[in-house]
Amino acid sequence: MSWSKLKQQLESFLCPALNGRVEYRATSYRYLPDKAGICYIAVDKKNVLNMSDINTLIRWYQTELEVKNDSDIQIPINNEEIEAVRIDTKGKVPEDRLKVIVRSRKISEHAKELMSAQSSLSKSNFIVVANMFLSISIEESLESNDILLNILALVDRRVGKKRILNMTEKMKLKHPIVQYFYELRLSTL
Repeated sequence: MSWSKLKQQLESFLCPALNGRVEYRATSYRYLPDKAGICYIAVDKKNVLNMSDINTLIRWYQTELEVKNDSDIQIPINNEEIEAVRIDTKGKVPEDRLKVIVRSRKISEHAKELMSAQSSLSKSNFIVVANMFLSISIEESLESNDILLNILALVDRRVGKKRILNMTEKMKLKHPIVQYFYELRLSTL
């Protein structure tokens, strides 16, 4: 599918409040057929997601340690996870320390997921992911670990107000760029 048709299809799925605010843009190299073009997403005429540039408005993590030390990341902990650690430690660890252990384990997992999602985004081809988005269900796009699929689904008109409002806890565990688009969509409700 040509870029212009793909762009037209993607923009036809934008929620009405974001129509004209969110744009999909691409550059290509006419005389360098072996060099891939650059695709990016602009919000209010500002490049927000440029897949080849890590120096954008949104924080990109360079190491897992940066993710672990980021105070903006909130990791929810439930009683079942605390109980599982209590069983693992055979009840020898104080209660307040159990929460620290659970949070540490969860943030390590979260850091690994964020780093793998970030690396797959930098290697991905926007056009391939966009075509995949158009061929799979909106639920699959929202549940995916792919950052770009999450973004395309969040700005989609098929995702209603109730579903957006119910995603607050899930969004805390997503990459900052996905959280940015979630906040953008929340601002239109």
